Amino acid sequence: MTGDQSPATDIHQLDDDTVARIAAGEVVERPASAVKELLENSLDADASSVDVTVEDGGAELIRVADDGAGMSEADLRAAVRQHTTSKIEGLEDLSSGVATLGFRGEALHTIGSVSRLTIESRPRNADGAGTKLVYEGGEVTSVEPAGCPAGTIVEVDDLFYNTPARRKFLKTTATEFAHVNRVVTRYALANPDVAVSLTHDGREVFATTGQGDLQAAVLSVYGREVASAMIPVDANGEDLPPGPLESVSGLVSHPETNRSSREYLATYVNGRAVTADAVREGIMGAYGTQLGGDRYPFVTLFLEVPGDAVDVNVHPRKREVRFDDDDAVRRQVDAAVESALLEHGLLRSRAPRGRSAPGEARLEPGGTQVDQPPADDPSTQETILNTDEAAPDVRSSSTADTSSTVADSSETSSETDARESAGSTAPSSQPSNSDESTARSLESHSTVDAGSDGSAASDTGSASDSPSANSRSGARSSTEPSTASLDSSRNREPGRKFDAGTEQRTLAGDVATVDETAFDSLPSLRVLGQYTDTYLVCETADGLVLIDQHAADERVNYERLKRAFADEPAAQALASPVDLELTAVEAEAFESYREALSRLGFYADRVDDRTVAVTTVPAVLEETLEPEQLRDVLASFVEGDRKTGAETVDALADEFLGDLACYPSITGNTSLTEGSVVDLLEALDDCENPYSCPHGRPVLVQFDQTEIEDRFERDYPGHQG
Repeated sequence: MTGDQSPATDIHQLDDDTVARIAAGEVVERPASAVKELLENSLDADASSVDVTVEDGGAELIRVADDGAGMSEADLRAAVRQHTTSKIEGLEDLSSGVATLGFRGEALHTIGSVSRLTIESRPRNADGAGTKLVYEGGEVTSVEPAGCPAGTIVEVDDLFYNTPARRKFLKTTATEFAHVNRVVTRYALANPDVAVSLTHDGREVFATTGQGDLQAAVLSVYGREVASAMIPVDANGEDLPPGPLESVSGLVSHPETNRSSREYLATYVNGRAVTADAVREGIMGAYGTQLGGDRYPFVTLFLEVPGDAVDVNVHPRKREVRFDDDDAVRRQVDAAVESALLEHGLLRSRAPRGRSAPGEARLEPGGTQVDQPPADDPSTQETILNTDEAAPDVRSSSTADTSSTVADSSETSSETDARESAGSTAPSSQPSNSDESTARSLESHSTVDAGSDGSAASDTGSASDSPSANSRSGARSSTEPSTASLDSSRNREPGRKFDAGTEQRTLAGDVATVDETAFDSLPSLRVLGQYTDTYLVCETADGLVLIDQHAADERVNYERLKRAFADEPAAQALASPVDLELTAVEAEAFESYREALSRLGFYADRVDDRTVAVTTVPAVLEETLEPEQLRDVLASFVEGDRKTGAETVDALADEFLGDLACYPSITGNTSLTEGSVVDLLEALDDCENPYSCPHGRPVLVQFDQTEIEDRFERDYPGHQG
């Protein structure tokens, strides 16, 4: 081989058209992606009014018109070329923090490479005509003068017309529009000083006033009921614990105004609509137990942070951000939201955790109390405990929350006596030996609520054939902590790190020597107890099994519902119609899912654009659903991203059954009696598919003996046995 000869290779450079279409997939995933890019361009152009119009969920037409700065002919020609932008100069701008919503210089070029794109624009202060540019499949086909108002109008026709595979995998019109609505809503709330409107298939969905009033913007997109339930959050500087956030502001809803999905958690960092686990966890932590399981508030929250403390360039569509200290952000958001809720009297038994918060009682091993606030401090929310005193064995209900305030405790001495006669115990304030601690811990798990006559309530298996109904008769409230967990941490001998070894015991506190329960579908199981009052711990011949009690009961209820609804849904007519106000996206979804709802027993008539009158509701597992749950069902439909083919009425009805099965099911953090556990397992064993809940989550996780031994490295030489 001579020096000027090159070896043969199959590696070659792709042509520009192919590169453009591949790259478009990172920026334009669906119609909502194009709407987001165009809407951000309008806001960056200092528009005071932005009108978004879509047809067929955005697949046929997207039109974004603004009254912003506008562009000249030279600007338009440059704007559709790849990686051209007026918003950053180079890498140093990324490092110091991006001040604009868009900055990649890809939007118009990539949208135009997979659609027929038309742009009309005229600079705000220019005289004469504007410019019209047509860009199809990545090529400029015409540029000519056009009579148009100041600002910019972008039309996207036939999105993905030249990439049929991508167009084929678009979801239903309702689902695609839900994504469009989410994008426009997020930016409408983030910019209350801009008048933003959204129109779908010729019908105006919402329009904000642009008067700078966030509450008014919430009213436009969520309705009067939600807007009236929102309370302000405004914390900065000394109001916040140490961390990167400079301020936290916005609106959050009363705990009772909530939905079953995260659809309405709108969070922003430096004006950019983003998602961040630390922010969401901080919000939910602030509400604590005021929200039931899997319930979410309405939130419009703005976080301001120095540019060098957050990275916005971690996602192709800038959906996510990364903080340099997630834990500190979580604490700051929690403190800001909690303070607002406390100020409006919407939280119980918790103190603000900002820098100015009073100290909380803390117990050290051996009974030493530190950081105790003054006894006359009215803001103190924690019960002051002192284990140094030799106190008698104080007994109370096993369901008592030992961290609640004295003011919250309304139990009378007669009620306490009744619980004592039922055998209900709580941890003593004195240390006890490990055997007594273990017995008390196990006993607390099997305790059931006492009846009014002082006798313990029994497992009422005859009341209903639902395992969840059986379990509720002996269940502790899901908002209360496990007494067993308190026992295990407080009733050890002083100075001892570990308790003495104990025998395996059942939920009832008996030594676990009973035979395993045999099942047809499930493996033979011996129930040992509960872990965090959420998972059933069982022994098998080959190892251990953890069973998610909520997923298990959900599967049982789902299959019962399928049988009950196989012929005709059980429905209950209401004495008089109940009017429900819907959010903008729920109202739009109502028309799409109306047939599926009626198939299952929800009948409703539209009163106006945002209100429906519910006349009939499903009767589920001997319980009539509340009309308000129709909103939850719509919210879950909106949040879901249905697979291709899942838009049929039957598929939607089946999904609805899965959601309905969740409502009456045993929740996590619920203590169960041994009898109700066995009933649940027997009902689960009778299911066609006992191994997953209707939403696809696993019901049980099995650890075989080999895996357990491997984890403990029992095969290490000299360590067998």
